[in-house]
Amino acid sequence: MSKYAGVRTLILLRHGQTEWNAADRMQGQIDTDLTELGRRQAKEAARELVSRNAIAIVSSDLRRAFDTASALADHTDVPVVQDRRLRETNLGDWEGLTHLEVDADYPGARVAWRLDAAYTPPGGESKLEVGARSLPVVRELFAERQDWPGRTIILVAHGGLIAALTAALLDLPPLNWPVLGGLANTSWVQLSSHGPSIDQPGWRLDVWNAAAKVAPDVL
Repeated sequence: MSKYAGVRTLILLRHGQTEWNAADRMQGQIDTDLTELGRRQAKEAARELVSRNAIAIVSSDLRRAFDTASALADHTDVPVVQDRRLRETNLGDWEGLTHLEVDADYPGARVAWRLDAAYTPPGGESKLEVGARSLPVVRELFAERQDWPGRTIILVAHGGLIAALTAALLDLPPLNWPVLGGLANTSWVQLSSHGPSIDQPGWRLDVWNAAAKVAPDVL
């Protein structure tokens, strides 16, 4: 038996490029579409990840994530299940603004937001809140998918959510959440659970920002 037979592998894939990504515009939960480049990125990621033989694909219900997940499903016989708890951070009053516009209207706020997981954009939610709403998705899969040990589950979501969920899974102190930086479009994170139970999952971070260059939009 493989020494990895009992290990649960979790891949968190960010969606492909949207016009708003290209324009440095804050999307949050606004439902935007993939660009042609984004659709190509999704297909390339799918070709790379199909070898993981995923047993489940769970996606944010926002189109940019669901369409990326659908490209992956096209290469497998695994259907996409949508879960709104995997939506991107609610950025409140910042949604629809460019980075420059946020900096002009709320001086210093984006820096504070990056450095403080408890910082809440006006009308939005903090990174800690994003981690808290998405963590149950993984805990439920842990409890329900008895076939997960030795196999892979893929969640398709958004950069901010993936960073928050990863920090929550690793149980990082909030002060340390900013160590997880941005993700390029259709890059992914891999974690593995080596623990004996849902209450002691023993998550480890194997890979961060895989198969992607550090793009300007994540700096």
